[in-house]
Amino acid sequence: MADPPNFEEGQSTYRLPRYNGQYYGWWETRMHDFIMAKDSELWNVICDGPYVPTKKVGDPLVIMPKYKKEYNDVDRKDVEKNFRAKKILVCGIGPNEYNRISACQSAKEIWEALQTSHEGTTQVKQSKIDMLTTEYELFRMKDDESVQDMHTRFTSIIHELHPLGEIIPRNKLVRKILSVLPSSWESKVNDITEAKDLQELTIDELVGNLKTYEMKKKKKKDSERR
Repeated sequence: MADPPNFEEGQSTYRLPRYNGQYYGWWETRMHDFIMAKDSELWNVICDGPYVPTKKVGDPLVIMPKYKKEYNDVDRKDVEKNFRAKKILVCGIGPNEYNRISACQSAKEIWEALQTSHEGTTQVKQSKIDMLTTEYELFRMKDDESVQDMHTRFTSIIHELHPLGEIIPRNKLVRKILSVLPSSWESKVNDITEAKDLQELTIDELVGNLKTYEMKKKKKKDSERR
């Protein structure tokens, strides 16, 4: 599985993530976090649709949309959030993606159109979940693979599952990594299992520990060849 590129704009918290036509799930998660950090109410507009100012008229009272000339300052500010959210989404995609959503009137429509285009219908989405879940369950570290390369492949699967709603708890991910290591790592796995609280151990701590062990193994192997 290919890995997401290290986009330059991703290095700044002030630049919104740009979608390049690949790795939609990765972009979707980053865009969600960017919008939430900027203004969480904009995300509500994307999820729930634009705010429509209403008024009560008649007897009995009936709720009806206001005419634009009837908007007050609060109405205008709330309506404006849809356009702010639309602007962020449009600026985060390229010309090809824009053609898919150019007719959308709301940020909610844009977001849903992109999801359907790249994640498919509910049935297609479930098929992707099943495929990635199988890939996760069968995942193993290759005999000639470095810890870093193994971790990159593993993380790629997790990142694709996340936007599909499949979030695996950290402690399960830690145990999974320990279980996929080759048999030559058995002693190290036992050391970690006995010395560490796997409920508290983070992925970064585990991978760092494994990399240190890997370097020691390589150093020892090199010295034996001399």
